[in-house]
Amino acid sequence: MSDAGQAMPTAVSTSPAGPGPTATTSRGAVRGVAEGGVEHYWAIPYAAAPIGELRFALPSPAVPWDGVLDGTSPGPTAPQNPYGGALARILPTVDIPGENFLNVHIAAPASRDPELLPVMVWFHGGSLQHGSNALAGYRGSSFARDGVVFVAANYRLGAEGFSVLGGAPLNLGLADQMAALRWVQAEIAAFGGDPARVTVFGQSAGGNTVSALLAHPDAPSLFSRAIIQSGPLSADPPAKAGRITEKIAKDLKIPATREAFSRQSPASLLAAQARVTAGTTPLTGGPSYALSVEPGLVPASPAEALAGGAGASIPLLIGTTTDEARLWLVPTGLVMKLKALHLAVARRKVGISAAAVKLFKRNRPHSITGEILGDLATDKLLRVPMNQLADARLAGPAPTFVYEFAWPSPVEYLRAAHAVELGFAFDDLGSADSLGLAGSTAPQELATAMHRAWVDFAATGSPGWEQWSTQRPVKTFDGGSNPVVFAPRDDERAALTP
Repeated sequence: MSDAGQAMPTAVSTSPAGPGPTATTSRGAVRGVAEGGVEHYWAIPYAAAPIGELRFALPSPAVPWDGVLDGTSPGPTAPQNPYGGALARILPTVDIPGENFLNVHIAAPASRDPELLPVMVWFHGGSLQHGSNALAGYRGSSFARDGVVFVAANYRLGAEGFSVLGGAPLNLGLADQMAALRWVQAEIAAFGGDPARVTVFGQSAGGNTVSALLAHPDAPSLFSRAIIQSGPLSADPPAKAGRITEKIAKDLKIPATREAFSRQSPASLLAAQARVTAGTTPLTGGPSYALSVEPGLVPASPAEALAGGAGASIPLLIGTTTDEARLWLVPTGLVMKLKALHLAVARRKVGISAAAVKLFKRNRPHSITGEILGDLATDKLLRVPMNQLADARLAGPAPTFVYEFAWPSPVEYLRAAHAVELGFAFDDLGSADSLGLAGSTAPQELATAMHRAWVDFAATGSPGWEQWSTQRPVKTFDGGSNPVVFAPRDDERAALTP
């Protein structure tokens, strides 16, 4: 079924006033639900539904509504495929149909002082293809409990949000995030939040988009602090970022244009996306979505822009997990299949010297080849760029704080894999999402400490340890003493630094 020729989006559905807390935005009133001292307001549109004439277009203001919006349960989620294969066992997907999926969820203290509270705006990860604010692990109740107004925003994903199409703007999902941040500036005071104290944070692809937001000239007017969790600092030229778009167009036998893609239903695009990405991972390669370098939102790769001084006035908390790559290597069994030839090919492809490989092997005498490759990939793709950014920001006015999450999850031998830290940062180890990654024996003391650091950073600009310096201090969340380690594994970092 085609979306072409549809009418402009209509207003969101409303219902008569009923029990529960209410807040009034410039577009209309919304009724939430109070649970355990926290008010939750779900499904609040921050932009118009991106359908009909607004499909593959920059976000437009939300349509006002009469009556009271029912915000007592999660709203629609962006069209997406569930995770496939082994990852489906540990990474959940929530699919709620509906047009108004450009919405936010807000968790705020039920009782609060007249003084406005710090705000934290969360952008989920998921390879720019997966995720939503409806996931159980992102409810944000712990942030509200600790005096923060928490906001989680949906944004367009996959073909709808990051295609490279003739006749369409690039980086639409990132444009959605900018619109959500502008909405926060205009509306968050109605929920008790201070628009002058907004911390934006995201993990994985969400961390990647946060890096692009931090590099944007409008960043100081939209947020005052930033947290990047395991996020690449990258963006690709449109020709490279558009390879997956071209493959989808070829699969559907249509041109890679806005007009042609608009004739396809979201379900049709998702089916084609699933076909062209089958069997791919961030480590093994293959078609995937990426931010595109373009004059408007991403004039240069975030790494380049930030190293050049962009975002220098905004305090930054940034870090990785120790074993990022194990998320893709271990549950799939790939770690056991990688041999010396794979390692040799991979290291040449990404420019890793033979000497660096020998160093990693010498430092890990009991690791198999797949584990060595995973550690090299973790450092080359995430840890080294993070260190380079932290070093570059030493010349700027705002502090940088660096962490490493090192607690080893027993689930499927993940150890400190990509995304394992989420339940700890959110202090929600009991959610099904966290249990899938960290298991039922995860230490609450570690979640308390990590979450406290995130809240303190949002409230004060410091997470509680010394800022980055030439001594290279890294707060290490290991579940023990959580020490600050100076220049950890610096020989390996130096061996991989261009």
